[in-house]
Amino acid sequence: MKRSDIPNILTLFRFLLVPPVVYYMLDKRFEPALVLFALAGFSDALDGYLARVYQWTSRIGALMDPLADKLLMVSSFLTLGWLGLLPLWLVGLVILRDVVIVIGAIVYNARIEQVEADPSIVSKLNTLAQILLVLSVMFSQAVYTLPVVWIDALVYSVLVTILWSGVGYVWIWGRRAWFKRVP
Repeated sequence: MKRSDIPNILTLFRFLLVPPVVYYMLDKRFEPALVLFALAGFSDALDGYLARVYQWTSRIGALMDPLADKLLMVSSFLTLGWLGLLPLWLVGLVILRDVVIVIGAIVYNARIEQVEADPSIVSKLNTLAQILLVLSVMFSQAVYTLPVVWIDALVYSVLVTILWSGVGYVWIWGRRAWFKRVP
């Protein structure tokens, strides 16, 4: 193992954290779920930092990192929706946006050219809003009940950024495909 493998090992660690996070939430033990979710977030920040600062990047890492993040977020949203702690319409929109983006990337990659992951600022805001919502709901269940207005504000922040970033991706990548299409 080389030091440059550390970001990919941290990403694999995040994959391994998904089942226990979901298990603890389903068991309504939100304290350990919250700790593990926060640990996953820290490992994501650390592997991103190491990859940028030391140029420890790889194609596999560039693909695995967002997959680990999506798996953790979608699993958390599904679980919190199942438990009635998040509205099911929001869970559906989170999943729909990700499915549209993934299918679009696969089709673009297969028919036009290789896709380079380049998340938009709005997409990063959406990810931040989703993380804050999941953390807030778990915190509210585990530590201290947060005001409903706080959770509602995060729910609608996620909604707005889902719609904004989803439409943005379809528009940008649709235009790229249109202008690069083979005659």
